[in-house]
Amino acid sequence: MAGIYIHIPFCKKKCHYCDFYKSTNLGPKVQLLYAMMQELEQRADELSGDSIQTIYFGGGTPSVLSSGEISMLLAQISRLYNVQTVAEITMECNPDDINPEYLGQIRETGVNRLSIGIQSFSAADLHLMNRRHSPQQAVDAVKMAQNAGFDNISMDLIYGLPGQDLQAWEENIRKAIDLDVQHISAYHLTYHGGTIFYEKLQTGTLRELPDELSLQQFKMLKEELAKAGFEQYEISNFARNQLYSKHNTGYWFQQKYLGIGPSAHSFDLETRRWNVSDNLKYIDGIEKGTNYFESEQLSRFDRYNDYVITRLRTIWGISEKDIDDEFVPHFRKNIDKYCRTGHILQKNQVWVLSEDGLFISDKIMEDLILLQS
Repeated sequence: MAGIYIHIPFCKKKCHYCDFYKSTNLGPKVQLLYAMMQELEQRADELSGDSIQTIYFGGGTPSVLSSGEISMLLAQISRLYNVQTVAEITMECNPDDINPEYLGQIRETGVNRLSIGIQSFSAADLHLMNRRHSPQQAVDAVKMAQNAGFDNISMDLIYGLPGQDLQAWEENIRKAIDLDVQHISAYHLTYHGGTIFYEKLQTGTLRELPDELSLQQFKMLKEELAKAGFEQYEISNFARNQLYSKHNTGYWFQQKYLGIGPSAHSFDLETRRWNVSDNLKYIDGIEKGTNYFESEQLSRFDRYNDYVITRLRTIWGISEKDIDDEFVPHFRKNIDKYCRTGHILQKNQVWVLSEDGLFISDKIMEDLILLQS
């Protein structure tokens, strides 16, 4: 089993919180898409023995592409890779890119799951984040997707925004629930270096939300979504009827994935590889056959740390049988103290976060990882 991630590094407008690689210059779009077609062909042998169960168009903003461009990339993948007939094919999109005609065309390409970047239903929040859409466009986008026949829809939300009180966050949650989607990803705002938000934080123009209020927002999110039938299967991800993101679950289960496009990452169980975060350098490397990526061989320590960090975030937890014998004493020593405090639950040699453990998960992971001596 394996997945393919396609990074579309274009945005019509840059959001103030986002540190993903993207460009507002759509000029080289066609040239870049053909470079991605070439990369797909050049790297087909890397997954020659694997069945592709997920394809994910992320970004950036994949919905800046036409349905024909999406179809072209999917056709290339189908020609070169062993794609399951029931593969999950996800496309991220912005609400203001969506209209009924476009959605119908996208559905015909084979895309069967949408991830709609709403972030907030508050006009003030959207303006603060420099989002392109309005609250009404967010609502309309979901309804249009449902009317177009999409029955596996996820939406993204952000909490912990400057000035966002508990009532405002509750209104966001309520509106998300009322739209009757199958999946919600909700992330606490992070101030990444190089973003407008980070610069404003450094100059005092923005103020971080107090930790206690952020914690209250997280608790409210969990409680309200649980009452609405959502299962929290990963710290930031909630699904109804076990409609988990298969693609992201593949990451958490350390399955292979191929990353195509500028800044895209790949993992083959033994090595990680990442493409250059520059559209023109990427195109030049593909066209001239020069190096456009870096890679690293993963040590035993790296693989243990990756496993601990990813799996502890999920409902599937950490299984001792998946840990190398040499690391078990370290793991047991550090996990046992959290079992005693009730932050970790253990059953049949599997350890998972308790409700209280969710709130200190970063600290627990920090204690569990190993530094290579």
